Amino acid sequence: MFAFGYDNYMAHAFPQDELNPIECCGRGPDRADPSNLNINDVLGNYSLTLIDALDTLAVMGNSSEFRKAVKLVIETVSFDTDSTVQVFEATIRVLGSLLSAHIIITDAKQPFGDMTIKGYDNELLHMAHDLAVRLLPAFENTKTGIPYPRVNLRTGVPSGSNNETCTAGAGSLLVEFGILSRLLGDSTFEWVARRAVKALWNLRSNDTGLLGNVVNIQTGHWVGKQSGLGAGLDSFYEYLLKSYILFGEKEDLEMFNAAYRSIQNYLRRGREACNEGEGDPPLYVNVNMFSGQLMNTWIDSLQAFFPGLQVLIGDVEDAICLHAFYYAIWKRYGALPERYNWQLQAPDVLFYPLRPELVESTYLLYQATKNPFYLHVGMDILQSLEKYTKAKCGYATLHHVIEKSKEDRMESFFLSETCKYLYLLFDEENPMHKSGNRFMFTTEGHIVSLDKRLRVSLWQDTFPEEEKKAEKIKPNELRSNNSISNCNRVPDERRYLLPLKSIYMRQIDQMVGLI
Repeated sequence: MFAFGYDNYMAHAFPQDELNPIECCGRGPDRADPSNLNINDVLGNYSLTLIDALDTLAVMGNSSEFRKAVKLVIETVSFDTDSTVQVFEATIRVLGSLLSAHIIITDAKQPFGDMTIKGYDNELLHMAHDLAVRLLPAFENTKTGIPYPRVNLRTGVPSGSNNETCTAGAGSLLVEFGILSRLLGDSTFEWVARRAVKALWNLRSNDTGLLGNVVNIQTGHWVGKQSGLGAGLDSFYEYLLKSYILFGEKEDLEMFNAAYRSIQNYLRRGREACNEGEGDPPLYVNVNMFSGQLMNTWIDSLQAFFPGLQVLIGDVEDAICLHAFYYAIWKRYGALPERYNWQLQAPDVLFYPLRPELVESTYLLYQATKNPFYLHVGMDILQSLEKYTKAKCGYATLHHVIEKSKEDRMESFFLSETCKYLYLLFDEENPMHKSGNRFMFTTEGHIVSLDKRLRVSLWQDTFPEEEKKAEKIKPNELRSNNSISNCNRVPDERRYLLPLKSIYMRQIDQMVGLI
């Protein structure tokens, strides 16, 4: 699947950003309509799909194509382009991939085979630095320290820019910016990203501890008061935990612990215990950040990442239950609709753009449990993708999950995430699985080794008082009021995939009875 999509991108679309898999041509920014944010937020005229796929080539052991792709990126890609892009998308898709590939090339252990490149002189790291410098204007001239959502890579923040941004977009930059800072020995990038996280964190509700999904970067007022696990908030929670795993900064774990408690207290519905007792199965809903009251009755497909995050903290039994809910929806439609109304038991928004979140959680749950059920889930997903989304030159977005009509777009995350997680699910002998869990995935699925170089802290040099404020973490701090098992394990870099003591299948049987 990866080779079919990648080879066709290279044959029909490169050096443009994306492949149109039905018409077999390339796609770049929509210059004619700058307001087309669905396209222009992502596509920056910098060979996006090629960059995003670099570490997937390495994970699959394709050293010859990896070297060829890296050389193409170095020789042909420039960020000195008149493109206005979303800071978040450029960070997770481009900056993160450049850093991941650089780390793979310079890894002394070379776990995926020989991925070294003769004469390599840290070019990808220099390119990552160049891109990050072009993103820095987003952090200037904001009264809160929360960045503008978009920048022009050549001219900075456009005049008349929107002062509203989503929490995930502004607060999910710390992993990539932190890696860059620590590899360069320059605290600037981590400092601005960390300042944005702290600014958002300080705006949370005093009553519930929850954050909203849209904020004004100048006033700090919440424009969107919805608190949930999906679009607008998802990766904010993810990066609080993953920043701690990578960098070891205790305040990141403190924030995650507090956020997780609020999520369990106000977003979780259903019976108290995951696999026993009466009542409805667990579900995480969208609520008002200030009151905790239900705001609507839909969930979105991005929320399917959350079981995977729960695996990382050891809350595996609850992850099993929640994963089963999303898989039941997939079984019904052969895809995850962008929004699903759990009260009406019908989709609210009907498209599926080849998103990876359910595959990601399936892979992580298999790694945690080794239960072959998740191999069957993966095969089910794979066969659905083959049956419903395969097009002449790649894989296409499903426009309508019921009618199975297609849109002519293959987003770059299909190669960087969806194919990678499926491949790793079935590749038991992959070097990643023999490394002692020394790798972590970014929110775009890029792999980063847990390296001692990333534990050298820089940002306290700028704000020394922050170090004094950090309180010592107690081993059993991670808890919720719902008495969910496995919640009291503190994650660290040695065991961020934690074993499951006991596997209960009642929830899966209940929600996916047709298997």
